[in-house]
Amino acid sequence: MVQVIYHPEYLSYDFGAGHPFSPLRLAMLAELLEELDPQWSPLAPPQASREDVAAVHAERYLRRVEAAGRGERPRDLLEYGLGTSDTPVFKGMEEAARWLVGGTLEAARVLTAGRARRVLQLGGGLHHAQFDRASGFCVYNDLAVAIHHFLAAGMRVLYLDVDVHHGDGVQWLFYKDPRVLTLSLHESGRYLFPGTGGVFEIGQGVGTGYSWNLPLEPYTGDECYLDVFEQAFSKALAWFLPDVILVQAGADAHFLDPLADLTLTTRAYEQIFGRVLAGAGQYTDGRVVFTLGGGYSFDASVRVWALLYFLLHDRKIPNNISETWRRRWQERLGRELSPALHDPEGPLPAPRKPEIERYNRGNVQRLLDVASKYLTAD
Repeated sequence: MVQVIYHPEYLSYDFGAGHPFSPLRLAMLAELLEELDPQWSPLAPPQASREDVAAVHAERYLRRVEAAGRGERPRDLLEYGLGTSDTPVFKGMEEAARWLVGGTLEAARVLTAGRARRVLQLGGGLHHAQFDRASGFCVYNDLAVAIHHFLAAGMRVLYLDVDVHHGDGVQWLFYKDPRVLTLSLHESGRYLFPGTGGVFEIGQGVGTGYSWNLPLEPYTGDECYLDVFEQAFSKALAWFLPDVILVQAGADAHFLDPLADLTLTTRAYEQIFGRVLAGAGQYTDGRVVFTLGGGYSFDASVRVWALLYFLLHDRKIPNNISETWRRRWQERLGRELSPALHDPEGPLPAPRKPEIERYNRGNVQRLLDVASKYLTAD
């Protein structure tokens, strides 16, 4: 069974006009799925409690977020990553962040209770939030709260992050925990925020060997990405033997995204998501949770996530987008939107392709060489 989680309150997580992390992406997605699928019936989750969030965040940090959400401005807000251009404060911010956490936590609860094996949280994916600091548009780390729930249920978690930015917050929060294997594929931190995610960030203490990073060169396209993804993901499954897979399905590695320089197409995303579902079927009895995440091309992100929705349901992917939806949102956004879920066929420009492929394939080999010292095949 598949369960989709969504609440209109997700749209309250709004940093203001002009901010890239716009709630309009979720509004567009929910409206599109409602028009494309007559069976659209998402589950509305409860808001996460303060205690839920406190399971992964420092008390001193919670107090700053709560104060900022009330309109107060403690003098040390910037020390906690709040009030920056990336993560500006707004009235009601704390409650809005707990709605997103609530959705991802409810996804974990649905799965552990056996009510569904595939769960899609149409929001969340705030992977940069740290133990005591906001970062990169992320206030509370909903993914870490869900992982905490899985661990309490005695489950080993494979966390897969395909956002174009390194999943640093989740990595650091579980850097010493061998019950969680984090695997992040991202544009190299040499070029892109947050500047971390090197191959040799491998964990610490008993968690050494359980942090996997695959930094990729700008302009990495479908073929090379899928090759190195398969190598890393298949080894992660076989060596770690997870009980559940948690995926941060950021769409900002798409070639239309304005904030990064990987060049994936919707067809690559379809293959990535399909491979994850197949891996879950083979290793976790089908147990997998997807969240959303980054994705700053309104056109590309909504289409990538709509593809994910239909793949999860094992349904035929519609050829065309609803024209009514398309006209409505083109008028609202003042820009053209694609008429089909998939990108048009045809090659993209591929500068430095041989060099890029050598770099990426060298990195996946280094990653697996390092990891093999700590994890062994079953």
